[in-house]
Amino acid sequence: MPVFEQLIQTISSTLSDVMPIATIIFSFQFFVLRRAIPNFKKVLIGFFYVILGLSLFLMGLERALFPLGKLMAEQLTNPAFIYGVEQTANITTHWLDYYWVYIFAFAIGFSTTIAEPSLLAVALKAHEVSGGSIGVRGLRVSVAIGVAVGLALGSFRIVTGIPIHYFIISGYVIVVIQTFFAPRMIVPLAYDSGGVTTSTVTVPLVAALGLGLAESVPGRSVLIDGFGLIAFASLFPIMSVMAYAKLTELKSKKQDEI
Repeated sequence: MPVFEQLIQTISSTLSDVMPIATIIFSFQFFVLRRAIPNFKKVLIGFFYVILGLSLFLMGLERALFPLGKLMAEQLTNPAFIYGVEQTANITTHWLDYYWVYIFAFAIGFSTTIAEPSLLAVALKAHEVSGGSIGVRGLRVSVAIGVAVGLALGSFRIVTGIPIHYFIISGYVIVVIQTFFAPRMIVPLAYDSGGVTTSTVTVPLVAALGLGLAESVPGRSVLIDGFGLIAFASLFPIMSVMAYAKLTELKSKKQDEI
Protein backbone atom coordinates (compact mmCIF):
# COMPACT_ATOMS: atom_id res chain seq x y z
CA MET A 1 0.00 0.00 0.00
CA PRO A 2 1.41 3.48 -0.88
CA VAL A 3 2.54 5.53 2.09
CA PHE A 4 0.10 8.41 1.54
CA GLU A 5 -2.85 6.06 1.12
CA GLN A 6 -1.88 4.19 4.28
CA LEU A 7 -1.53 7.50 6.16
CA ILE A 8 -5.04 8.61 5.16
CA GLN A 9 -6.48 5.23 6.14
CA THR A 10 -4.65 5.29 9.50
CA ILE A 11 -5.79 8.86 10.24
CA SER A 12 -9.38 7.87 9.49
CA SER A 13 -9.13 4.87 11.79
CA THR A 14 -7.47 6.90 14.56
CA LEU A 15 -10.12 9.60 14.26
CA SER A 16 -12.88 7.02 14.76
CA ASP A 17 -11.04 5.72 17.83
CA VAL A 18 -10.48 9.16 19.39
CA MET A 19 -13.97 10.55 18.70
CA PRO A 20 -15.71 8.61 21.53
CA ILE A 21 -13.20 10.05 24.01
CA ALA A 22 -13.74 13.59 22.72
CA THR A 23 -17.51 13.10 22.72
CA ILE A 24 -17.56 12.02 26.37
CA ILE A 25 -15.31 14.86 27.51
CA PHE A 26 -17.20 17.56 25.62
CA SER A 27 -20.59 16.14 26.63
CA PHE A 28 -19.74 16.23 30.32
CA GLN A 29 -18.24 19.69 29.97
CA PHE A 30 -21.24 21.21 28.15
CA PHE A 31 -24.22 19.24 29.48
CA VAL A 32 -23.18 18.13 32.99
CA LEU A 33 -20.83 20.87 34.16
CA ARG A 34 -22.48 23.41 31.81
CA ARG A 35 -19.34 25.42 31.34
CA ALA A 36 -17.42 26.56 28.32
CA ILE A 37 -14.02 25.01 27.67
CA PRO A 38 -11.20 27.52 28.31
CA ASN A 39 -8.94 28.05 25.28
CA PHE A 40 -11.24 25.98 23.09
CA LYS A 41 -9.20 26.71 19.97
CA LYS A 42 -6.02 25.38 21.59
CA VAL A 43 -7.88 22.25 22.70
CA LEU A 44 -9.00 21.56 19.14
CA ILE A 45 -5.46 22.08 17.84
CA GLY A 46 -4.24 19.69 20.54
CA PHE A 47 -6.70 17.03 19.42
CA PHE A 48 -5.46 17.47 15.86
CA TYR A 49 -1.87 16.93 17.03
CA VAL A 50 -2.96 13.82 18.98
CA ILE A 51 -4.66 12.30 15.94
CA LEU A 52 -1.77 13.09 13.61
CA GLY A 53 0.84 11.87 16.10
CA LEU A 54 -0.99 8.62 16.83
CA SER A 55 -1.46 7.98 13.12
CA LEU A 56 2.23 8.46 12.35
CA PHE A 57 3.16 6.34 15.36
CA LEU A 58 0.88 3.48 14.29
CA MET A 59 2.38 3.59 10.80
CA GLY A 60 5.84 3.40 12.34
CA LEU A 61 4.82 0.37 14.36
CA GLU A 62 3.42 -1.39 11.33
CA ARG A 63 6.37 -0.61 9.07
CA ALA A 64 9.28 -0.82 11.51
CA LEU A 65 8.84 -2.02 15.10
CA PHE A 66 6.69 -5.10 14.52
CA PRO A 67 8.82 -6.44 11.63
CA LEU A 68 12.04 -5.53 13.45
CA GLY A 69 11.08 -7.35 16.66
CA LYS A 70 10.10 -10.45 14.72
CA LEU A 71 13.27 -10.30 12.60
CA MET A 72 15.53 -10.05 15.66
CA ALA A 73 13.84 -13.05 17.28
CA GLU A 74 14.23 -15.10 14.10
CA GLN A 75 17.89 -14.18 13.70
CA LEU A 76 18.82 -14.81 17.33
CA THR A 77 17.20 -18.27 17.26
CA ASN A 78 18.54 -19.21 13.85
CA PRO A 79 20.58 -22.47 14.03
CA ALA A 80 23.22 -20.89 11.81
CA PHE A 81 23.75 -18.21 14.48
CA ILE A 82 23.50 -20.46 17.56
CA TYR A 83 25.25 -23.62 16.38
CA GLY A 84 26.97 -22.54 13.19
CA VAL A 85 24.90 -25.02 11.12
CA GLU A 86 21.66 -24.76 9.18
CA GLN A 87 20.05 -27.99 10.47
CA THR A 88 19.61 -29.00 14.11
CA ALA A 89 18.10 -32.47 13.63
CA ASN A 90 20.94 -34.20 15.49
CA ILE A 91 21.59 -31.41 17.99
CA THR A 92 20.03 -31.39 21.46
CA THR A 93 18.75 -27.90 22.19
CA HIS A 94 19.51 -26.52 25.65
CA TRP A 95 18.08 -23.35 27.14
CA LEU A 96 21.59 -21.98 27.68
CA ASP A 97 22.12 -21.98 23.90
CA TYR A 98 19.72 -19.06 23.66
CA TYR A 99 21.65 -16.74 25.98
CA TRP A 100 21.74 -13.99 23.32
CA VAL A 101 17.94 -14.05 23.29
CA TYR A 102 17.86 -13.36 27.03
CA ILE A 103 20.43 -10.58 26.71
CA PHE A 104 18.49 -8.99 23.86
CA ALA A 105 15.18 -9.27 25.78
CA PHE A 106 16.78 -7.62 28.83
CA ALA A 107 18.31 -4.81 26.77
CA ILE A 108 15.19 -4.12 24.72
CA GLY A 109 13.01 -4.20 27.84
CA PHE A 110 15.19 -1.66 29.63
CA SER A 111 15.56 0.70 26.66
CA THR A 112 11.91 0.71 25.61
CA THR A 113 10.75 1.34 29.17
CA ILE A 114 13.11 4.27 29.60
CA ALA A 115 11.65 5.69 26.37
CA GLU A 116 8.05 5.07 27.45
CA PRO A 117 6.25 8.46 27.58
CA SER A 118 3.52 7.24 29.94
CA LEU A 119 6.16 6.21 32.50
CA LEU A 120 7.81 9.61 32.26
CA ALA A 121 4.44 11.31 32.86
CA VAL A 122 3.77 9.17 35.94
CA ALA A 123 7.30 9.73 37.27
CA LEU A 124 7.01 13.50 36.90
CA LYS A 125 3.63 13.55 38.68
CA ALA A 126 4.93 11.29 41.47
CA HIS A 127 7.94 13.57 41.93
CA GLU A 128 5.66 16.61 42.03
CA VAL A 129 3.06 15.35 44.52
CA SER A 130 5.69 13.75 46.80
CA GLY A 131 7.54 17.02 47.19
CA GLY A 132 10.62 15.60 45.49
CA SER A 133 11.00 12.55 47.74
CA ILE A 134 10.36 10.24 44.77
CA GLY A 135 13.05 10.78 42.17
CA VAL A 136 12.11 10.80 38.50
CA ARG A 137 15.25 9.01 37.33
CA GLY A 138 15.24 6.49 40.18
CA LEU A 139 11.62 5.51 39.51
CA ARG A 140 12.16 5.19 35.76
CA VAL A 141 15.32 3.11 36.15
CA SER A 142 13.76 0.79 38.74
CA VAL A 143 10.72 0.21 36.51
CA ALA A 144 12.99 -0.37 33.50
CA ILE A 145 15.04 -2.94 35.41
CA GLY A 146 11.84 -4.75 36.36
CA VAL A 147 10.66 -4.88 32.76
CA ALA A 148 14.08 -6.02 31.58
CA VAL A 149 14.24 -8.86 34.09
CA GLY A 150 10.64 -9.80 33.32
CA LEU A 151 11.24 -10.00 29.57
CA ALA A 152 14.43 -12.01 30.02
CA LEU A 153 12.59 -14.46 32.27
CA GLY A 154 9.61 -14.52 29.90
CA SER A 155 11.93 -15.34 27.00
CA PHE A 156 13.40 -18.15 29.08
CA ARG A 157 9.86 -19.46 29.62
CA ILE A 158 9.18 -19.47 25.87
CA VAL A 159 12.46 -21.27 25.15
CA THR A 160 11.92 -23.93 27.83
CA GLY A 161 8.15 -24.25 27.42
CA ILE A 162 7.48 -24.03 31.17
CA PRO A 163 3.79 -23.18 31.82
CA ILE A 164 3.28 -19.46 32.40
CA HIS A 165 1.14 -19.81 35.51
CA TYR A 166 4.10 -21.07 37.55
CA PHE A 167 5.87 -17.76 36.99
CA ILE A 168 2.85 -15.50 37.39
CA ILE A 169 1.58 -17.13 40.61
CA SER A 170 5.07 -17.09 42.13
CA GLY A 171 5.53 -13.47 41.10
CA TYR A 172 2.30 -12.28 42.69
CA VAL A 173 3.11 -14.18 45.90
CA ILE A 174 6.34 -12.18 46.07
CA VAL A 175 4.42 -8.95 45.32
CA VAL A 176 1.96 -9.62 48.16
CA ILE A 177 4.83 -10.27 50.59
CA GLN A 178 6.62 -7.12 49.46
CA THR A 179 3.45 -5.08 49.97
CA PHE A 180 3.59 -5.69 53.73
CA PHE A 181 7.19 -4.47 54.03
CA ALA A 182 7.47 -1.70 51.42
CA PRO A 183 6.91 1.97 52.40
CA ARG A 184 3.18 2.67 52.31
CA MET A 185 3.42 5.68 50.01
CA ILE A 186 5.18 3.67 47.29
CA VAL A 187 2.81 0.68 47.16
CA PRO A 188 0.05 2.25 45.01
CA LEU A 189 2.67 3.82 42.73
CA ALA A 190 4.40 0.45 42.35
CA TYR A 191 1.16 -1.21 41.28
CA ASP A 192 0.51 1.61 38.79
CA SER A 193 4.06 1.28 37.46
CA GLY A 194 3.22 -2.21 36.24
CA GLY A 195 0.43 -0.79 34.12
CA VAL A 196 2.23 2.16 32.54
CA THR A 197 4.94 -0.12 31.15
CA THR A 198 2.44 -1.82 28.85
CA SER A 199 1.92 1.21 26.65
CA THR A 200 2.68 2.59 23.21
CA VAL A 201 6.42 1.88 22.90
CA THR A 202 6.87 -1.31 24.91
CA VAL A 203 3.88 -3.43 23.87
CA PRO A 204 4.54 -3.61 20.09
CA LEU A 205 8.15 -4.73 20.48
CA VAL A 206 7.35 -7.13 23.31
CA ALA A 207 4.50 -8.74 21.39
CA ALA A 208 6.63 -9.04 18.26
CA LEU A 209 9.48 -10.56 20.26
CA GLY A 210 7.24 -13.15 21.92
CA LEU A 211 5.54 -14.21 18.70
CA GLY A 212 8.85 -14.29 16.84
CA LEU A 213 10.42 -16.50 19.51
CA ALA A 214 7.49 -18.90 19.54
CA GLU A 215 7.66 -19.22 15.75
CA SER A 216 11.42 -19.74 15.74
CA VAL A 217 12.06 -22.05 18.73
CA PRO A 218 11.40 -25.69 17.78
CA GLY A 219 8.41 -27.31 19.44
CA ARG A 220 6.70 -24.08 20.54
CA SER A 221 3.12 -23.05 19.80
CA VAL A 222 2.61 -19.45 18.68
CA LEU A 223 -0.79 -19.31 20.37
CA ILE A 224 0.21 -20.99 23.65
CA ASP A 225 3.80 -19.82 24.02
CA GLY A 226 3.91 -16.64 21.91
CA PHE A 227 1.77 -14.55 24.21
CA GLY A 228 2.40 -13.79 27.87
CA LEU A 229 5.52 -11.61 27.68
CA ILE A 230 3.44 -8.51 28.35
CA ALA A 231 2.27 -10.08 31.63
CA PHE A 232 5.92 -10.38 32.68
CA ALA A 233 6.48 -6.75 31.68
CA SER A 234 3.57 -5.73 33.94
CA LEU A 235 4.40 -7.89 36.95
CA PHE A 236 8.11 -7.47 37.53
CA PRO A 237 8.15 -3.63 37.67
CA ILE A 238 5.87 -3.85 40.71
CA MET A 239 8.51 -5.93 42.47
CA SER A 240 11.43 -3.76 41.35
CA VAL A 241 9.79 -0.46 42.41
CA MET A 242 8.92 -1.76 45.89
CA ALA A 243 12.42 -3.23 46.23
CA TYR A 244 13.92 0.12 45.17
CA ALA A 245 11.77 1.97 47.71
CA LYS A 246 12.71 -0.44 50.50
CA LEU A 247 16.42 -0.16 49.73
CA THR A 248 16.14 3.63 49.64
CA GLU A 249 14.38 3.59 53.01
CA LEU A 250 17.06 1.37 54.57
CA LYS A 251 19.82 3.57 53.15
CA SER A 252 18.15 6.66 54.58
CA LYS A 253 17.86 5.06 58.03
CA LYS A 254 21.55 4.12 58.02
CA GLN A 255 22.53 7.68 57.11
CA ASP A 256 20.37 9.02 59.94
CA GLU A 257 22.04 6.67 62.41
CA ILE A 258 25.46 7.89 61.32
